[in-house]
Amino acid sequence: MRLHAIVEDLETAQIAVAGGATVVQLRRKRASTDELVETGRPFRELPATFVVNDNVEAAIRLTADGVHLGREDAGAERALEAGLALGLSATSVDEAQTAERTGAAYIGAGPVWATPSKLDADPPIGLEGLAEICAAVNIPVVAIGGIDTSNAADCIRAGAAGVAVIRAAREAAALRAEIDAAL
Repeated sequence: MRLHAIVEDLETAQIAVAGGATVVQLRRKRASTDELVETGRPFRELPATFVVNDNVEAAIRLTADGVHLGREDAGAERALEAGLALGLSATSVDEAQTAERTGAAYIGAGPVWATPSKLDADPPIGLEGLAEICAAVNIPVVAIGGIDTSNAADCIRAGAAGVAVIRAAREAAALRAEIDAAL
């Protein structure tokens, strides 16, 4: 759970895992299920937990370890029935507690800071909002949104079990050093 690398391609995933990413999350927003499955096949060989973003069917077909669903995404019940680890997004304590009751294995909390990676992101929750979410649930919380080497350790100190990055996925080694130093 320490470092989630959210990636679109295998090369970035390999770089992230070599640098210490513990989870690789395949995220290709406009891909069909078949395209996602085709792209995702080699990800199973990586020595990291493999999560598919937003697509339960693709996660099942790939025998992924888990699926991460956004607040508006359907499929949580199906994911749990299939034995997938379920990650759910939350921007508030209420949403995080609901996700925990739903059966989530972890919460993706954020955005902690503004992020250019998701143009339709909610307003930032800041470290205070992250800390509140971490204190309110009994499952791991992974911080996301605007995270890089300059602030990853702050998320860990606020109570997060790990951080998720998109832009900084290729900087996994430096990120992992910051995270480990904060523990």
